[in-house]
Amino acid sequence: MTKVAIVIGSTGPGRVGEAVARWVHELAAKRGDAEFELVDLKDYDLPHLDEMMPAAMGQYSQPHTRAWAEKVAGFDAFVFVTPEYNHSTTGALKNAIDFLHAEWHNKAAGFVSYGSNGGVRAVEHLRLVLGELQVADVQAQVALSVFTDFEHFTAFKPGEHHEATLNTMLAQVVAWGEALAPLRT
Repeated sequence: MTKVAIVIGSTGPGRVGEAVARWVHELAAKRGDAEFELVDLKDYDLPHLDEMMPAAMGQYSQPHTRAWAEKVAGFDAFVFVTPEYNHSTTGALKNAIDFLHAEWHNKAAGFVSYGSNGGVRAVEHLRLVLGELQVADVQAQVALSVFTDFEHFTAFKPGEHHEATLNTMLAQVVAWGEALAPLRT
């Protein structure tokens, strides 16, 4: 069965990304077409790139890098949950992506973003970065507004209309994750 990681792309205090990711996981768990797992970047405590060799070499020397590589390698697809900071994604998520190389190849990705404009610019940057790593990103995207989907900018209260978009995105991620499987073997 296709394995999909729902990656919490924020690590800061007071983050709302965990609530968003739990909502994604709750709805995804109702599906029967894949296994979904929450993956929290906070659990990996990745410092700013500290490997001596470029990730493309696959020669990871640090225990935290090897643990992160093992986790990422075990998935067929990803749903990245990201806020938008300064028209981009978080430094923590970009750093986590940059730590690895081959572990990302020939997998699928979807996005759930949030921000004043739905986090769409963060996703545009992620699409560019992931394309370089041979990750196929799907078209459907959930874009949450901090003005309408969060009470007082902190309590997550998604509009009901987002559920249909989320299910479309999940279906695309699972289908692409399955379609790319022959390239991963």
